[in-house]
Amino acid sequence: MAGPGRVLSTFLFSTLLIAYCVADVGNATTAGDEDEIRVEGTVSQGVTYDARSLIINGKRELLFSGAIHYPRSTPDMWPDLMLKAKQGGLNTIETYIFWIEHEPVKGQYNFEGRNDLVKFIKLIQQNNMYAIIRLGPFIQAEWNNGGLPYWLREVPNIIFRSDNEPYKEHMKEFVTMIINKLKEEKLFAHQGGPIILAQIENEYNTIQLAYREKGDSYIQWAAQMALGMDVQIPWIMCKQTDAPDPIINTCNGRHCGDTFTGPNKPNKPSLWTENWTTQFRVFGDPPSQRSAEDLAYSAARFFSKNGSMINYYMFYGGTNFGRTTSSFTATRYYDEAPLDEYGLLREPKWGHLRDVHKALNLCKRALLWGTPTVEKLGQKLEARVWQQPGTEVCAAFLANNDTRQPQTINFKGQQYYLPPRSISILPNCKNVVFNTNQITSQHNSRNFVRSDIANSNFKWEMYREVPPTSGQVESEGPLEHWITTKDTTDYLWYIAKLNLGERDLPMKKGVVPVLRVASQGHGLHAFVNGEYVGTQHGSKVEKNFVFQKPATFKEGTNHIALMSYVVGLPDSGAYMEHRYAGPRSMTILGMNTGTLDISENGWDHRVGLLGEEKGIFTEEGSKSVQWTNLDQGGPLTWYKGYFDAPEGNDPVLITMAGMGKGMVWINGNNIGRYWMSYLSPLKQPTQSEYHIPRAFLQPKNNLIVILEEEQGTPKDVHISTANRDTICSIVSEFHPPSPRLFENKAGIVRPLVDDLRPMAELTCPDQKKIAAVNFASFGDPFGSCGALVQGNCTAPASMQIVEKHCLGKPSCKIPVEAAAFGNINGACPANVPKTLAVQAICSK
Repeated sequence: MAGPGRVLSTFLFSTLLIAYCVADVGNATTAGDEDEIRVEGTVSQGVTYDARSLIINGKRELLFSGAIHYPRSTPDMWPDLMLKAKQGGLNTIETYIFWIEHEPVKGQYNFEGRNDLVKFIKLIQQNNMYAIIRLGPFIQAEWNNGGLPYWLREVPNIIFRSDNEPYKEHMKEFVTMIINKLKEEKLFAHQGGPIILAQIENEYNTIQLAYREKGDSYIQWAAQMALGMDVQIPWIMCKQTDAPDPIINTCNGRHCGDTFTGPNKPNKPSLWTENWTTQFRVFGDPPSQRSAEDLAYSAARFFSKNGSMINYYMFYGGTNFGRTTSSFTATRYYDEAPLDEYGLLREPKWGHLRDVHKALNLCKRALLWGTPTVEKLGQKLEARVWQQPGTEVCAAFLANNDTRQPQTINFKGQQYYLPPRSISILPNCKNVVFNTNQITSQHNSRNFVRSDIANSNFKWEMYREVPPTSGQVESEGPLEHWITTKDTTDYLWYIAKLNLGERDLPMKKGVVPVLRVASQGHGLHAFVNGEYVGTQHGSKVEKNFVFQKPATFKEGTNHIALMSYVVGLPDSGAYMEHRYAGPRSMTILGMNTGTLDISENGWDHRVGLLGEEKGIFTEEGSKSVQWTNLDQGGPLTWYKGYFDAPEGNDPVLITMAGMGKGMVWINGNNIGRYWMSYLSPLKQPTQSEYHIPRAFLQPKNNLIVILEEEQGTPKDVHISTANRDTICSIVSEFHPPSPRLFENKAGIVRPLVDDLRPMAELTCPDQKKIAAVNFASFGDPFGSCGALVQGNCTAPASMQIVEKHCLGKPSCKIPVEAAAFGNINGACPANVPKTLAVQAICSK
């Protein structure tokens, strides 16, 4: 097998690329070029489709979309998020529509602040991007109740997502309201707006069988209801193989290029509505990851196999503020997406996807107007070629689907080296401009910097809740949690009095009664006679649990107070309206008279906490209780303090060190649930840092209120800022040049520069400059950005060469070639390609 050095070096000195392809999205094209790609017989304004692609305003498009959900960020963040998405090669933004946020109370609508849907869509249009709306109105999305408002559960005889008249009536009413609102603002494509696709329902095939014939008839009804809205754009249903015509069935998953069975009719295009950029996390989960290389591979493979639209779920995940999450879902959402929770570029994921989008756009005409063929080049090796008949327009995708071994292949008389499980993109069927496994974009590492200003004057005060001895609603046995709270709070007290005589209590020395509570979830804090007994909780996988803790009872009247809590309503599955939570049986073991069942002993119930009722997380509400100086704390304790806004403009976060479980408010804004005591299998909290949007802050005296359910104290809680000022580049001698070095001009692909050697590129964020180079090695370094390590060999001149190119500059490029670095010390074979790894620090 030929080595990568001999094969790929031929690229560096090849003739300039000449290929006929259309220009990138947003680039000007000549009138003749526009005419060539216009689809005859289509409308000049509006959206249709055929088997190859969507046809927008008479032209085919390759669509690169990213999910950004408007309620998961503040409106002041939206322009920057959209700009970064566009700079990352996206031409489309997708969002769900959140019924539960827009109509939290029947007939009372909310389109303000984070819920300003119209403002969000108009910002997409201002960025010259397309919009995809996924109305659901069941959306899942790891959102409370799957996006359905709680009041819907209380509609008589309702069955969610079934051929059920009450559900269909309310669903149609909401969808109609949203559609009319968007029509009034002229936001659909035929009105000159950005909305090109709309989705009805969401992954219904996963539960359809549970409803039998009512499921089949419901999906037919949902389709006809949507089509009757007259929005004049295509409707889609994701993961719905039986999507009724003309609705397009689409794919969700990680590798739709291999798993999607395809459109259910030959006249429909292949669309990918969710390419998961990582895995969302629930409390108790370890970190989740998905590599940039795997994402790029999946994108290239899908487009090479007739795909014409991809949507990254999520491109920006954001924050689940307040009580918006579904069961057990963490407050941070898809932080490992191309834009992290704070809106910072996660490299190399963001840059590598930008580059695959650039490479695919270089092949746009071949993909949209060519005819595909597949050539098997060996076991797990193939070439997918798109050739426009009667022209020289040609694009090739060379794939090595072996996950372990690199391969060298012969294609059209030339040899190409393919790393394991990778695809090389050749926009003229000759020259490689991108390989999914070889990253030419930079890397970075996130830093949390403790704020001197914000932490300088923290003085905590506390207010402790007292377990109640009476409630508001009495019953013989325990009431169901959600039915009682109506999802207005996470918390519900179950209160009972128990009279015990001397002979009821254990008489044997060393025997202590055990309080046992079987609960349907999600968690429980128990008190007996005002003393804390303990806590127990379920999990995302198994909500049910049994609490068993020793408790001290006395002769006479005993007060039992059980605080049941939930962590969001479920967001998936059939018959969601029949999900339940809270204690279902209570017993006391170890009594002298035997096990005592107190389940039907008579229970009183109190909804929520006193601090919630008084709103003590606000400036005015905090005056309604008596705060005291900080002591050792304890369960169900509120903590209050003030801090000044951190220096600079970097995103702000709070680290909840030393805390257990609860919520945090900043100037009355609930930034979400924290749960530090629920450790992952790696013995670490799932999430320690919690985002505080700058929009929630004022320059001075910001009120912070923490509700701590367990026994943590805030002495180690601190405010920090986040940056990605640690930047890196890891490029070998035989990486292909970046696709950013090429352009389309009137259908011809040309290099922008004469020098197509591999380059290590570094660019500081936010107009900062490279202040220091703290690692440089040309040899066989390894590791990741922030943790690079020298290998068996290195060029002694590495640091000097890199500093000469980069120090004091906002960006720099270092040619990666052996001649520039001179002698190499160590034990690397001479014929093995060398890699340059650089790590630098940016500063103002």
